[in-house]
Parts: sequence; C-alpha cells; structure tokens
Amino acid sequence: MAATNKSELLEITQKEFEKLEKLLSSIDSDCAYDKDEDQTSIKDVVTHRAHWIGLFFGWYEDGLMGREVYFPAQGYKWNELKQYNAQLRQQHADIDWQDALAKLRDSFEQLVDFIDTQTNNELYGSPMKGANNDWTPGRWAEAAGASHFRSASKYIRSRLRNLK
Repeated sequence: MAATNKSELLEITQKEFEKLEKLLSSIDSDCAYDKDEDQTSIKDVVTHRAHWIGLFFGWYEDGLMGREVYFPAQGYKWNELKQYNAQLRQQHADIDWQDALAKLRDSFEQLVDFIDTQTNNELYGSPMKGANNDWTPGRWAEAAGASHFRSASKYIRSRLRNLK
C-alpha cells in the first residue's frame, strides 16, 4: 500500500533501500556483470534505479517551473519502456560496479534529502504539477524510490537463485 504522508514515505524509502543495500553488499563484480536472457545485469538494474530517481527530480522541477513534463522521458511513451531501458543500458554500459553502487547511494541520499525538506502538504497536498494525473509528488517519489528498490531486490534475489 502506498504511503500517504511524509513519515510513511521516509520509513518505506529507508526500509526498501536497506533491504536492497543488504543484497548488494553480497554481490561481487563478476556476478554484477552477468547478463540474463534479456541482456540485463544486476549492475544494469542498479544504474537504472539511480537514473529513475533522477528522472523524478527532473519531472518535479519541470512541473514547478511550468515547463512541459515528459513521462517517462522526452521522446518516449510509457508503452515504450523496453526501448528506453535498452537505451539506458547502452548509455550506462561503461559504468563499473563500484560507480553503479555509488550512483545508487547518492540518488537515495538525494531522495531522502528531498523528502526531508518537503512539508507533508508539499508531498501529499495536491497532484504533482505537470504530471496530468492525480499522483502527488510523494506518490511519484515512492514510485521512483521505494517501489523501484523493492523491484530491484526481487530481480536480484531471482538472479542470485538462477546463478547458483
């Protein structure tokens, strides 16, 4: 169930990141680069999650500034996520495992800082500007953070089982 206030959002964001961080701490670089049948690695998933937090900040800022907000990104529609994610994997191909982990941690810290500096009303009082839906900034932050951390953990647990 989605968070409905700032304290719940902080709690779920911390909780899901801690679970993911625990999983990531057990992965060596050889395992991190191993590709699955879709040509996706654990490293790819980690860089993807960091990237999407950055997308959220871009959406939020564009909406506040009255600029057009591109969901999920300029030139892509939601039904084109496979193509967008493939492009992201190419774009981030040269990032090594330690840099991928650092990017994820930095993105997490930026997200927590963002949540900390917002009031409950700023996070949940009205829809996010430019989003053209009913989702609040808090709901979007949860989708980019805690929900993505949860899905990354699920993917990684599955990959680790398959690699044994």
